[in-house]
Amino acid sequence: MSIPFIKMHGAGNDFVVLDGRAAPLNLPAAVVRQIADRRLGVGCDQLVILEPDAEGADVFMRILNADATEAGACGNATRCVAALLAEESGERQVSIRTISGLLKAEIMGPGLVEVDMGPPRLEWGEIPLSSPADTLHLNLGLGPVFDPAACSMGNPHATFFVDDFLLPIENIGPQLERHKMFPERANIGFAKVENPQRIRLKVWERGAGLTLACGSGACAAVVNAQRRGLTHGPVSVVMDGGELLISWAGGDGHVLMRGPAETAFTGMLPEIM
Repeated sequence: MSIPFIKMHGAGNDFVVLDGRAAPLNLPAAVVRQIADRRLGVGCDQLVILEPDAEGADVFMRILNADATEAGACGNATRCVAALLAEESGERQVSIRTISGLLKAEIMGPGLVEVDMGPPRLEWGEIPLSSPADTLHLNLGLGPVFDPAACSMGNPHATFFVDDFLLPIENIGPQLERHKMFPERANIGFAKVENPQRIRLKVWERGAGLTLACGSGACAAVVNAQRRGLTHGPVSVVMDGGELLISWAGGDGHVLMRGPAETAFTGMLPEIM
């Protein structure tokens, strides 16, 4: 049986969305990888499967990276799914559950969604790290980058603050992602703070590689920059695929992420590839 899909993206971070609410979709890892393959399949950074939620949220969102590993959260995917749910229901506010918790989203305008990403997790065991460490200044470096800050936004993130992007990201990204400090691997951000309200960002995502945008990575970059006193107030995070507006009041306050959600095209997956 062929399965319909929707290809969506948030600031260039792209997804294949499948609806498993009526009947479960138990896709083998090899099929997930083939769907995500940009030459042999549809192509995406993450495969998103909508499932019924037993605890009362509008939907449970399962997020599978391009390598078929499961992600705990994805801010850009959350905005895309929120836009789909709002179109279905006619409601401006929706709730989406992931394996990392409940996320609430609101439609702010055509193609514009704000998501409450919850509070950042700042303790070493919450991220998690493999051993106790100062999460504001990790003793970690490789080549031209060093001294990152770490937090969890549903996924583990380490943010390196850099002066420019003349960096071998595709070389050092995979090594940092799999560093022994990160028992669950980590998303590695490279952030250039241009002023207290603007950050340029590139993210090497665990399981997906260098992406055009990373919503949870943008949240982590702002949290880590604000913890170091580098930014304040709402911050525009500019990535290769687009721009997000991130707000965090500090402490255990929630992180708000506002940005685009767009549908690229729809189609059918033949006989599960």
